[in-house]
Amino acid sequence: MAILLEQTFERTLDAWVREFSEPAYRGTRVHAWLFEDAAARRAAEQRLAQAGVQARFYSAYKPLVHFFLDEVEISGLAGVTVRYPVHASAPQRRFTLEAYPLVGMLETIEVAFEAGGPELEYAIELRYATARTEQKKVFAPNQIVTDRAGVASLTPTGWVRVEGGDGALLLDEARPTEYSRMYDTILRVVGGHPWGEREPYFERLQVSVDLPGIERDTGYEDEVISTFEAMHEEIYFGLLEIFQRHSGRPLGNRGLQPGQIVPDVRHSEREVKLRISAEAFEPVQDVAPRSLGTPLSELNGPLSPERIAHEMQAVGGEPFVVQSRQGRAVRGSYVRGAEPAVVISGGQHANEASGVVGALVAAHVLKARLDSHFVLIGLENPDGYALFGQLCQSNPRHMHHAARYTALGDDLAYREKAPFYELEARFKAYEISGAQLHISLHGYPAHEWTRPLSGYLPRNFELWTVPKGFFLIMRHQAGWGAKARGLLENITARLAREHPDLIRFNARQVALFQAHAQERGFDMMNGIPVQITESAGERVPLMLISEFPDETVYGDRFRFAQEVQTATVLAAVDGYLNCVTRSGTGK
Repeated sequence: MAILLEQTFERTLDAWVREFSEPAYRGTRVHAWLFEDAAARRAAEQRLAQAGVQARFYSAYKPLVHFFLDEVEISGLAGVTVRYPVHASAPQRRFTLEAYPLVGMLETIEVAFEAGGPELEYAIELRYATARTEQKKVFAPNQIVTDRAGVASLTPTGWVRVEGGDGALLLDEARPTEYSRMYDTILRVVGGHPWGEREPYFERLQVSVDLPGIERDTGYEDEVISTFEAMHEEIYFGLLEIFQRHSGRPLGNRGLQPGQIVPDVRHSEREVKLRISAEAFEPVQDVAPRSLGTPLSELNGPLSPERIAHEMQAVGGEPFVVQSRQGRAVRGSYVRGAEPAVVISGGQHANEASGVVGALVAAHVLKARLDSHFVLIGLENPDGYALFGQLCQSNPRHMHHAARYTALGDDLAYREKAPFYELEARFKAYEISGAQLHISLHGYPAHEWTRPLSGYLPRNFELWTVPKGFFLIMRHQAGWGAKARGLLENITARLAREHPDLIRFNARQVALFQAHAQERGFDMMNGIPVQITESAGERVPLMLISEFPDETVYGDRFRFAQEVQTATVLAAVDGYLNCVTRSGTGK
């Protein structure tokens, strides 16, 4: 193991309280924005009051949402108009998305967004049933930052504003906080390390962070405001961008193989510390198949690796196994039949757990049919899945995108060269079955996904920043467009007919997405968001990708997710059979 850095940081809240407790500030009014929760901010205000300073501390992260959580009298509120900033250095929808999930939080109250000017503040009109109105302004502290990926963006920041007793403005400036200092230090240290030119650059890059912050349930759906989760996302994708530049690849390239990047971000009110180390992973032993007794349809969370192995064995057929980068088994089962073959897989992105269960349940249903013909790969990315389980122990509701890719650090479907490890399972599935349709079950965040230190919206994944219901993506090779559209029409019609609860779920999420995104940006087919694209990179003519907002849900929501995933597989298999029967196996 090589330790790249161990460092502690001063907590910004403590530093600012000490600074403004100086006698020179007695009698002033201090307004400050940083990345701290409400309890810590209120305690700091009380400490400054004892020093004769009238202080108000605000959240620099999602300030409008915090304003409604902390300061607005909701009882009797009938309508809200929000005039939001429109800044030249940010997408126009940036600040309406930053206001998410306000429309959902105010569910029965009319909320209207209006475009404003470049000033970094929201202007709000509150209208009450008594005909009383209030005009409020909420500052949104941001500054333009050029990050280590070479991208300039408008980014939330700490800010301090001090007024004298006579109202004169004594101080009004952006300031770094321990939150931004921590992130800048990580990128500087990792970016400056001599990694060499050969991928992977390490086996495991561990980034352990302890810092104060916010973990606040908004009371709407699965939306929790978490600066810890946002820091995880920043570290993971920020470091991917560092290594993309190091390798000479474009930003967002999924074939990069830096190694496994593991941010572990935890809440601390005491020491604010950072540890970065390059570590070796130990080869792992294969898990023994084991049934835990609970029927798959009743599961309220991700399956254990042992249970997945058991279910793969129970499906039967002709088994095959390939090895992951870390030595775990990627299991496949080939069930021969007279029908046209399909490939069914889950867990390409291992933090998307509902698709794993959906694939297994659907395989059991298909196995009971006389002529079913399919290959099942229940869990494509077991190394990422093992990391997902580890990360969920400390932060069970976070999306954990560090577990998205493989231990090589790439997206296995985009792997460019041998050794292919996990991708060999797909190659084997296509070879033995001759399948022309692959059903790949995926998920995406069940709550808002942000990168607040890199412009707020997740770079290269802006479409997925907030949930928009169950989504289907169809990618097809040239000449297969008509069949792809026909199959998708067949699948969505069946899902809409047999699962009206899914259509209601989608309608609610899409409406909230549109309210905050100020646009839809995707097509709808039978009440289900869809995207159809021609792709020269697909290895089969038809690739159907499901996307349920399942990162990371439990209980009834998880059961609903895996039921929808199962229904999608069955609808796709039957729809594909109908298409082939009508038009033959050709294009």
